[in-house]
Amino acid sequence: MIPIQINPPDHHRYRKLLDPIFAPREMAAWAEPIAALVNQHIDRFIDRGECVFDEELAVPLPSQVFLTIAGLPLEDLELLLELKDGIIRPGYREGLGPQDTEAIQRIQDETGQRIYAYCQDALDERRAQPREDVLTRLLHADVDGERLTDEEIQDIFFLLLIAGLDTITNSLTLFYARLARDPAHRRELAEHPDRIPNAVEELLRLENPTPGVPRVVVEDGEILGCPVHAGEQVQVNLGAAGTDPDLLPDADQVRFDRDTNAHYAFSGGIHRCLGSHLARQELRVTLREWHRRIPDYELKPGTELVWPPGLRSVQNVQLVWPT
Repeated sequence: MIPIQINPPDHHRYRKLLDPIFAPREMAAWAEPIAALVNQHIDRFIDRGECVFDEELAVPLPSQVFLTIAGLPLEDLELLLELKDGIIRPGYREGLGPQDTEAIQRIQDETGQRIYAYCQDALDERRAQPREDVLTRLLHADVDGERLTDEEIQDIFFLLLIAGLDTITNSLTLFYARLARDPAHRRELAEHPDRIPNAVEELLRLENPTPGVPRVVVEDGEILGCPVHAGEQVQVNLGAAGTDPDLLPDADQVRFDRDTNAHYAFSGGIHRCLGSHLARQELRVTLREWHRRIPDYELKPGTELVWPPGLRSVQNVQLVWPT
């Protein structure tokens, strides 16, 4: 997967090419299209006075944003969700259990082939008719006169699909499950929308959807007294880092007024999340538009939140509000 599974010096080439495409200024230009998508969802349920937040907004929205930025048809939403699930949670739609390893592996393999074929069709279309979208930019981008191959673009597309969609969905469900049970901070966002960017950072620190990331040791050494050897894999606990009092003296408190918030929700070092600026944009815009239109909400009485295995997320986030 490019660039997260590529080390220097090739890694620097890919980041030099990709970072400008996903830079803050580039992602800021998508704020209003994202807001339009958020409001389309809110329009569907606001008069009802309730919704199942994960199903009706948190799941479809990131895929729609991905389709929009990539210049792909919104009608492909269900296909995109199917492909994403086929890699991230294979067998989920088919009702398979974790013991069905051969069937699960087959689903992942077949889904991977479908994703690459889908991307290739899109690239062929853009060669015939270039557009103002990320895939066209990837086709024509170059570093030191060298362009990406189709296979490299497919590798990037695959990563963006599986890494960018589920994490935003998960963050939204975690944010709203917390806010729905926290009226003080909910009111703070509704009454002070200028604090939303800080609130996103604070909620990412506390509700990291990706609690751990794997890293490969490059040389023999020691981590906190534990010997590690070159080639071994270690799991870095990003969730624990965000609540470490050595990072913040009051790390156990929720504060939307922090001047600095050096959390590790997007990891760190050279493999820091490529899509972090897009993620921030989606989360900020969703919180802004939601609290502008639905400032007073809570969990529906009797709701039992579901915490599925794997990456941190919440299901069955049933919200209600006065109409």
